[in-house]
Amino acid sequence: MPAAPPDLTFTDRSKLAHTSGVDLAIPAALNAALLVGSVAVACGCLWLASHATRWPGQRLGGWPLAIAAAIVFSYVANTIFSLMHEAVHGSLNPSRRLNEIGGRIASAFFPTAFALQRVFHEAHHRNNRSDLERFDYYAPHENRLLKTAQWYSILTGLYWLAPPTFALVYMLIGPFVDWNRLFSPGSRFARQTSAAPFLDSLCRVSPRQAQIDAAFSLAVQAALMWALDLSLAGWLLCYAFFGVSWSSLQYADHAFSTLDREEGAWNLRFNPVARLMFLNYNLHLNHHRSPGTPWIHLPRLTRPDDPAISFWGNYLRMWRGPRPLPAEAPSAEGARA
Repeated sequence: MPAAPPDLTFTDRSKLAHTSGVDLAIPAALNAALLVGSVAVACGCLWLASHATRWPGQRLGGWPLAIAAAIVFSYVANTIFSLMHEAVHGSLNPSRRLNEIGGRIASAFFPTAFALQRVFHEAHHRNNRSDLERFDYYAPHENRLLKTAQWYSILTGLYWLAPPTFALVYMLIGPFVDWNRLFSPGSRFARQTSAAPFLDSLCRVSPRQAQIDAAFSLAVQAALMWALDLSLAGWLLCYAFFGVSWSSLQYADHAFSTLDREEGAWNLRFNPVARLMFLNYNLHLNHHRSPGTPWIHLPRLTRPDDPAISFWGNYLRMWRGPRPLPAEAPSAEGARA
């Protein structure tokens, strides 16, 4: 594999602009408007999902309206996540301070700790499609049952539970745990679940900042519950829909791609509405080639010979389960078979 990439948080955009030939100006005003607007819509969806079932006798009320609100929430929450992803790469705002503030606001609606999200995402870029992050294939020495359990936890949305749960645990006991000693060195479980590199990345985070970020997200969620008079059922409904949609996309853009850290991703075909709502997150191959490129410029990085596969086609293919690791690393053509 190529050498490890540089720090991805505030990539040298002038160098990237020179090599890619793309103006990498960050659309700061647009990003700010999207963050404010998507947060407002998300709050409205949470309120509607919580209160619609409290209107007995209303023709348009009840669970159908609550479910509709949850579906809309799943889209706008992915917009918020995409903005958090921009902030992780320093692409939300050219001001480091405003970038951090925006990232923490977006993180509160996931909810997770921004500092943890940053180091974990950088670990993903370092280990993409290595044997530490190759969930779609199982080697002879790997536990197929564990691999299958991981796989379907991604497809059913259970994977979404990991960031909020870990952020809460870290807020409570983070500085007091030697995370790298939770598993024995070279543990098959730690490698196969990708736990080893992610826990190892905790040495790159400020424990105090991670705890503050987690506490901030918890406070925001508590404030939403109080100010909007949210019901637990309405909150869970919205986040269940979001969890499934977010979790599925997180690996559909990598599943069965070539086993290469930079080339091991897809530019997925989305419908125009979803592509706009997800802020070009479907152009994941372009993103892995140039992590510091703001979302608005990603379409210009597509090469004429780049494969573009259907999201739904790859998503449905994923339900067949993980595959045996082929003797040779899959090519872009072979991965689509």
